[in-house]
Amino acid sequence: MTKLAPSRRTLLAGAVAGGLGAVAGCLGNDDNDGQSGGDGPELSLSLSRVDGTLRDRHVRGRDDPPDHWDEAALGAVLAGDSYTTQHRKPFFAEPDDPAYVRDEGTYYRLRSVAVDEVAETHPILRLFEAEDEVESPVDGSEGGELPRVDQRAVRIAHFAARARGNEGGYPADLVDRGGYAYRTAAAREESALLAADAPDHVRHRDTTYRVEIDRERFHETVYRPTAEPVAERPERMEAILRATFVGPRIGADDLSAEARRIVDRADADEYGERYPYSDEYTALLRALDARPYLDGGIRNDAGVLTERKGMIRYGDDYYEWELRLSGGD
Repeated sequence: MTKLAPSRRTLLAGAVAGGLGAVAGCLGNDDNDGQSGGDGPELSLSLSRVDGTLRDRHVRGRDDPPDHWDEAALGAVLAGDSYTTQHRKPFFAEPDDPAYVRDEGTYYRLRSVAVDEVAETHPILRLFEAEDEVESPVDGSEGGELPRVDQRAVRIAHFAARARGNEGGYPADLVDRGGYAYRTAAAREESALLAADAPDHVRHRDTTYRVEIDRERFHETVYRPTAEPVAERPERMEAILRATFVGPRIGADDLSAEARRIVDRADADEYGERYPYSDEYTALLRALDARPYLDGGIRNDAGVLTERKGMIRYGDDYYEWELRLSGGD
């Protein structure tokens, strides 16, 4: 995805507003640099053109799966063989972020279903900042003395240790019970931190940590991958992706003279106004189906976010848009 050049982004802004027909009035006034004269919160809009088709972005080839997919699961499900994964979904597909693959001319939507549950005991690495000075702690950073599996474990456990001191958050999808869980037999076999002669302390990012290993019981979901054929033609697959990801559609012939006035005053990267908004900006927000933001007391409304994102189609091109509310009471 690339940022719009000024002419493209400006064209789209005009197209969206113009899609509602000509609207009366001008954009703000000649003294406010394109901003409305209100003193309420400022609502800014940015647009980015999406290069290529939605298929380019969302569909992968059989021989080119993403690194986080389970390739064995992909091969098995397309061949109709039995296969399961444990703890992690094989394609990381969610209802709002589906996964698709193309194999021999057929497009498949990839999912998984829970088919069982198993109980497993895994070692967990937790790190605690050393209270006393430690002589020659093991280097646990990338490129250090430990095996790569332990370097990853130390990096993730470091996030959790740092967060205990309120110095930042941590990636919740990686940290497990306040540390790092060695879930696979291969990881446990390779690890030096799980060995009988494992070091008591490691150093990471200029901090020395005391190593603590616990073994805890986990109840893990067993998933069976599924592949549902959804299309045979690229055009049909593109239509499916539009229905899934794209909101408002603006025709290329929907421009108007008033829409072009918005074009001329909009910034190449971002356009914003303070409430109350001009008639033209109001029309644009309605075209984006962002009507809640037309309310001057939006901060008091339930369920309304200060940031909102979406995708529209203008002509034959796709654009991602983002609204950001700032300032005001």
